[in-house]
Amino acid sequence: MENRLKNKNPSNPDVWTAIQHLQKAIAAGGVDPKLLALVHLRVSQINGCSACVYASVAGAKRAGDTDERLHHVAAWREAPFYTDAERAALALSEAATRLQDGAPGVTDEIWDGATIHFTEEQLGAINLEIALTNFFNRINRTIKEPAAKTWG
Repeated sequence: MENRLKNKNPSNPDVWTAIQHLQKAIAAGGVDPKLLALVHLRVSQINGCSACVYASVAGAKRAGDTDERLHHVAAWREAPFYTDAERAALALSEAATRLQDGAPGVTDEIWDGATIHFTEEQLGAINLEIALTNFFNRINRTIKEPAAKTWG
């Protein structure tokens, strides 16, 4: 796959500044970086973004996560490797990402399940991570960003 966009540095540096501010806000939310990497990975798997799947795995490994856990994120409901809090975050990630025709989105049950494990500040950070990942997934899929070429 060849990238459609050769120069990924937009002429408007405010774009990258805004993204850096969002990333700082996520980091300041008090959520374990390993959990944020799992959220990023699951959203990217759903959206089929190979560049972000690659970057998520690299980030999770830097944060200390294991191959065993990373290999099973796509089947997290059946795998025994995740805490109840991680499962709540993954359920929220999937529901917020799958907003296509007919999908129920984030139900009260999913949201309430997440509130058991996370503070409002943490939920804000997780929700922002989900949204930013979807943002990057759509850009990368549009420009055909290949895995391991830029991010990670």
